[in-house]
Amino acid sequence: MFEGLSPIYAVYAAAALTGIMIAEGLYLLYAGRSDKRTAINRRMKLSENKISQEQVLVQLRKERGLDGGGSMFSLDRFRALRTQSGMIMPLSKFLIMTSGAAAALALVAIWYGLSMLYGLVLFAVLVPVLPVMTMRWMRKRRHKRFGIQLPEALELITRGLKAGHPVPVAIAMVAREMADPIGTEFGVIADEVTYGSDLVSALNNLFDRVGHEDLPLFVTAVSIQTSSGGNLREILDGLSLTIRDRGKLRRKVRAISTEGRMSAYILTAVPVLLFTAIMVMMPQFYRDVWGEAKTWYMLTGSVLWLLLGNAIMFKMSNFRF
Repeated sequence: MFEGLSPIYAVYAAAALTGIMIAEGLYLLYAGRSDKRTAINRRMKLSENKISQEQVLVQLRKERGLDGGGSMFSLDRFRALRTQSGMIMPLSKFLIMTSGAAAALALVAIWYGLSMLYGLVLFAVLVPVLPVMTMRWMRKRRHKRFGIQLPEALELITRGLKAGHPVPVAIAMVAREMADPIGTEFGVIADEVTYGSDLVSALNNLFDRVGHEDLPLFVTAVSIQTSSGGNLREILDGLSLTIRDRGKLRRKVRAISTEGRMSAYILTAVPVLLFTAIMVMMPQFYRDVWGEAKTWYMLTGSVLWLLLGNAIMFKMSNFRF
């Protein structure tokens, strides 16, 4: 089978394999050193800059829009969404980027035949929609990571309490040992308590910054223990188990509802893929109707009906508990 192959191909294959192994070795070497150099979370990274812990707290609050410096973008729900998304980019820069993306999309639509008036309408719609949708996606991704980390953080606090540490010290252990987002958030709690805030107020501020649905359980447990006493260690043990069970149930429901979500994905993708295939294989197919206003009315109506159908299917397959 290999009689017709030249030995030079074996040399090429050996050289390629050697190059791949060298590249992998360099990558592992760099990754190992990078892991040692990288701080475990954002708060620890800022602490490496030789600034006081109070300045670290001020910087973290400033990055999250919590420094009280209200501006023209001071709408409460928008500011809360920005804070809970975990975005540290300056708001002005973020809005410039999303506005640029909206302008690019509007120009592409105009290039493909959309009238200037409708292009301006599309731009006006996308300017407020893009930043909100982007931050909602960031918040959802952050909540998912936070929900995975929260039971581990509660167990770490419980181990600290078993070792005889007070609650603020146990919370500070979470800030040192765990990665973002929960590491920095619990670090802010520890810093706020250090600089004069009481623990319950700091925990309420945590819920305002994060907004995760499991946090009220933790905040309520510590508030009750602070006001009326009790064995917080046992409470947190049970709370950690409860949150884990809620997560299992949430993932089970998501697995059961996969069929509905996949139906929505497929029904959305089929017309888009069909339209793309027609435009690639037969670019002249819609050439005679691009300039007709009714064409764009029909396309707009089709997109709206498609979005409405998707919203109904996702609502039917999404359970909140």
